[in-house]
Amino acid sequence: MELMPDFVLHRPTSIEEAVKLRNETDGALYVAGGTDMIVNVRRGIEQPAALIDLSVVSELREIVEDDEGLHIGAGVTLETVSQDTRVLKHFTAVAEAAAAVAGPTHQAYGTVGGNLCLDTRCLFYNQSEWWRKSNDYCLKKNGTVCHVAPGGKHCFAAFSGDVAPAALVHNAEVDLVGPNGRRRVPLADIYHNDGMDHLAFEPGELLAVLHLPKSEASMPSAYEKARVRGSIDFPLAGAAVWVKQSGDKIEELRIALTAVNPYPHLIKGLEKFSGTELNDGALDEIAEMVQSQAKPMLTTTVKPWYRRRVIGAIARRLTKQLSNTT
Repeated sequence: MELMPDFVLHRPTSIEEAVKLRNETDGALYVAGGTDMIVNVRRGIEQPAALIDLSVVSELREIVEDDEGLHIGAGVTLETVSQDTRVLKHFTAVAEAAAAVAGPTHQAYGTVGGNLCLDTRCLFYNQSEWWRKSNDYCLKKNGTVCHVAPGGKHCFAAFSGDVAPAALVHNAEVDLVGPNGRRRVPLADIYHNDGMDHLAFEPGELLAVLHLPKSEASMPSAYEKARVRGSIDFPLAGAAVWVKQSGDKIEELRIALTAVNPYPHLIKGLEKFSGTELNDGALDEIAEMVQSQAKPMLTTTVKPWYRRRVIGAIARRLTKQLSNTT
């Protein structure tokens, strides 16, 4: 790790003040828990002229429940989310995803917003400055070649946040606050399938609140990921599943993936299982659909073919498990 560079630290007390500072300061970045960003700053991947510390903005640290559902401030820690009884009961996959992030210390500082906006990762990107320089950098940072796919001009760095897929299966929405005001959008709409530019934010926007709608609550859901070690590591492949069932037949099935594409996303085509029983044949077909829509590349030390097989197995197992609990 390199020494921290010189930068100006701002500590606003409101969202509006934070957004104003961000848009008045060239090269400024938002920071909350900093469990990933500060590492990137010390590696020279990020070189901010200023950091806007969001830790004392009270609105970002609240969980509010009303008739519409549960509203989780972006600054709420992952530890808090994983232990909140309302999240555990009604949005189980979200609680499980928060509890799966790294280790306890990271969860105590890392935030919901930070995990949703996590930078994409790659074996050739998340390295020290001297290592990246000796390899002539990469397409995502200072270079002209993607070492994962040298023949193309697309970055395949993978999104590896845990909370996003869990929130996606619950049809979550988010509030984005920027110079032009506040807007609420589906969580799925904030992501691009692009390792270099994976967040569809307007300049200076801040993710302020994660909304989990009441209409999506209390259905069986779960999240699971594979990783090299049982703590610390980012997912090699992760899946969240949500099931609505009537008797022994599926009414609706949702599966979302992480770590196997440059963005977290819902699996397409699952409506074909509505009104059917989840027998072994259907479960095998679901696993195949998941594998076909997962596009892992050589962004980790683990082979892509293995991660593809693992993500199918996780999705199959969780779907079977949840359908047996309804």
